[in-house]
Amino acid sequence: MTTSPPNRPPRVGLPPQEREKLNEVEKQEWLDSLAYVFADAGDDRAAQLLEDLDHYAYFHGAPIQFKQNTPYINTIDAEAQPEYPGDAELERKIRNAIRWNAVAMVVKANKKSDGIGGHLSTYASSAELLEVGFNHFFRGHGAGQDRDLIFFQGHASPGVYARSFLEGRFGEGDLNRFRRELSREGRGLSSYPHPWLMPDYWEFPTVSMGLGPIQAIYQARYIKYLENRGLKPKGNAKVWAFLGDGEMDEPQSTGALRFAAYENLDNIVFVLNANLQRLDGPVRANSKVIQEFEALFRGAGWNVIKVVWDSKWDELLSRDYNGTIVKRFEALVDGESQRYAAFGGKELREKFFNTPELQALIEGWSDADLELLNRGGHDIHKIYAAYDRAVRHEGSPTVIIARTVKGYGLGETAQARNVAHQVKKLEFDALKTLRTLLELPLTDEQVEHLDFYHPGPDSPEVKYLLERRQALGGFVPERIVDYPHPTVPTGEFYEEFAAGSKGRAVSTTMAAVQILSKLLRDKEVGKYIVPIVPDEARTFGMDALVPRIGIYSPRGQTYQPVDFGSLMAYKESTDGQMLEEGITEDGAMASWIAAATSYANHGVPTIPFYVFYSMFGMQRIGDLVWAAADQRARGFLFGATAGRTTLAGEGLQHQDGNSLLQAYVVPNLKVYDPAFAYELAVIVEAGIQRMYVDGIDEFYYVTIDNENEVQPPMPEDGRSHDEIREGILKGMYRFQKSANTKAKLRAQLLASGPAMGAAQEAVTLLEGYGVAADVWSVTSYKELHQDALLTQRHNMLHPQEEPRLSYVASQLSKDNAPGVLVSVSDYVKLGADGLNGHLDRKVWTLGTDGFGRSEAREELRDFFEVDAKHVVLATLYALQRDGKVKGDVVAKAIADLGIDPEREAPVLR
Repeated sequence: MTTSPPNRPPRVGLPPQEREKLNEVEKQEWLDSLAYVFADAGDDRAAQLLEDLDHYAYFHGAPIQFKQNTPYINTIDAEAQPEYPGDAELERKIRNAIRWNAVAMVVKANKKSDGIGGHLSTYASSAELLEVGFNHFFRGHGAGQDRDLIFFQGHASPGVYARSFLEGRFGEGDLNRFRRELSREGRGLSSYPHPWLMPDYWEFPTVSMGLGPIQAIYQARYIKYLENRGLKPKGNAKVWAFLGDGEMDEPQSTGALRFAAYENLDNIVFVLNANLQRLDGPVRANSKVIQEFEALFRGAGWNVIKVVWDSKWDELLSRDYNGTIVKRFEALVDGESQRYAAFGGKELREKFFNTPELQALIEGWSDADLELLNRGGHDIHKIYAAYDRAVRHEGSPTVIIARTVKGYGLGETAQARNVAHQVKKLEFDALKTLRTLLELPLTDEQVEHLDFYHPGPDSPEVKYLLERRQALGGFVPERIVDYPHPTVPTGEFYEEFAAGSKGRAVSTTMAAVQILSKLLRDKEVGKYIVPIVPDEARTFGMDALVPRIGIYSPRGQTYQPVDFGSLMAYKESTDGQMLEEGITEDGAMASWIAAATSYANHGVPTIPFYVFYSMFGMQRIGDLVWAAADQRARGFLFGATAGRTTLAGEGLQHQDGNSLLQAYVVPNLKVYDPAFAYELAVIVEAGIQRMYVDGIDEFYYVTIDNENEVQPPMPEDGRSHDEIREGILKGMYRFQKSANTKAKLRAQLLASGPAMGAAQEAVTLLEGYGVAADVWSVTSYKELHQDALLTQRHNMLHPQEEPRLSYVASQLSKDNAPGVLVSVSDYVKLGADGLNGHLDRKVWTLGTDGFGRSEAREELRDFFEVDAKHVVLATLYALQRDGKVKGDVVAKAIADLGIDPEREAPVLR
């Protein structure tokens, strides 16, 4: 292409009308030339020619505006559609039966128990989108490495259950117990996709909107990761994610779009169900949300396929030589579109076909004819064409934006109405109308009783449905757990940590990296270890792992890093083992979930270790942590730089005193706050054994700090290592017993994590006041508290039996642990306070309630009143309350220790 300036002749001054005619002739000549290129050389050559012209025009100063949108029509022209491979009539009958049963299930549930909930309108809008997939695209477990992963729209679950009913996977009793999971009559069906509640059926929880899209992207990337590392045979598996248009407002829905394109994830297909409505009303009433999505995804590098209009519109478009209808499409806004969907042909005639040119196109058409002008997301031929093109596309992710009607077919009560999402019930007349529309052989009495419809196991519909699923590899959804149980390292593997650091100052974060490094070298499990960091590897001391195991990149390393030749050189590779996700906690957590569910999704038991700033963990990724729990994820979350006072200088938003409480509430999340390296080693060893060998569906949140201290050996005081290991895992053990056996004043100091140093220092200070103190290492207040609650429950339900004693009560009984109980933690007091009420005396708690500060550790611990002098004060005050010392002893200690009694509490400052 020439780059010389064009030789522009002087413009001839013509009257405006003549100039306009000349412009039209000139345009037609260009269009005729382009038509010739299409006919002679094809679409690709035409596209290349237009691109060359675009570059040429831009270079020479033509003010060409970049457009991220294509016209508001279908991406795939009618002439380019492949022939539909299925029996369209049988599939229509199948859809009709499923539609009815989905409605009957929800309406019946709400008649039995008013307000039990459920959703009618989402599945009504997406039935065709799902059924084309079920019949022709979604591959089940029998497809092996080509098996697809499918993220269903959570609110569409009734339709998925209704299909399984036709397949014979559920009976009428199951459908009758929709949202009644506690029924004594048999299993119930969970409200939404919940693998925890239906572990042989659902794979991905999706109804917490926004979490499906980001998880789907990272699941797709993880498939590539497993394949490139040789842990999974290379295949053609796709990740399908069915999403709502309103859902896309969630930041997690769009936050990883560019990542998917950068990673060339051509194994993911988003199907965006654009029914133009969110829960309360239109998504974008004053514009077109489909065009907004197209611009968003195209700008992020996605392949975009729009399915806007159904086949009936093709008839009009083929006769629209002047582009009149396309111009009218461009003028539409979604609020107007909803009126046409709600009020039908008469409204369409009066408001859409509102010019002589448009009216001429529908001359002779009745309102009934106009009713047939539907949205593309309800046309199986259009949907199939889009899916077919999507699965064949290479090089980038694909989004299919399908225009549908919320509540499609549900009549005046719900179809395209603002209240559609909340509709749970349909009156008898509406149900009869639906029965007639769906052409089902149900009597009025059956309709009134909300009987389910099944055409019979030998019917053509059911046979066809089952044949299609068999051809595609079996039922979907279906969760099957089958993986090789790895041989995990035993206690001998961790012996070096039981010996302590032998004079070297080591943080528990450094110990965690050492454990991880040893695991990576292990011949049995090393290949399954997946370290994950959100751009903080150097902060956590993990940069030494990078040259050895590499950072995963589908491109490899196409450059020479600036530190090339050094021992710590930055290394990216296609088979890299570490996942370095950048500054995205949500992305890193979604990546961890993909690795933590690999044992079930791929039969590959990868063991992920996600290491993150503890403060930026639980409070930012809390919803994804719950999603992980629901998916029965297995693996380790390491909250690094843990504690309110260990991260010196960072201040309010960085210093973590609350993540243990946030983690506590997740039922199958084990929570530990170890003080020493050997405790951490015991927790990791036991966790791998329980999760990957014993097959227990749990995962671990473990805090690790950045304070360098000499790591002690495991106590050698007559107890076996097994006994101490048991205490570590159950939540506490006596770390240090006072040598003073003659003191009359006794105390038990309970310390965990970074607070252990304050407790040990307090032991020496207390001796000056005649107090002998033992020190206990509390590794998990959650383990202690839950055991105490379970013991309390058992005793309450068995009042005639000898009461059981909880583990913490047995350890801290007055006989075994005499004196007052004082706990100190780098976390808020509420964690330790949970023990009160379960012991034979009160626990006096010290913790870091309040905002963080930019200071050094010593000053922070004084500020939060968790240093040694405040442990001494709390102990003496507890003894005063017990009547063991006088108030003047406590007052003297306050003066001796330099404590200001009038200082404002840290929680108020």
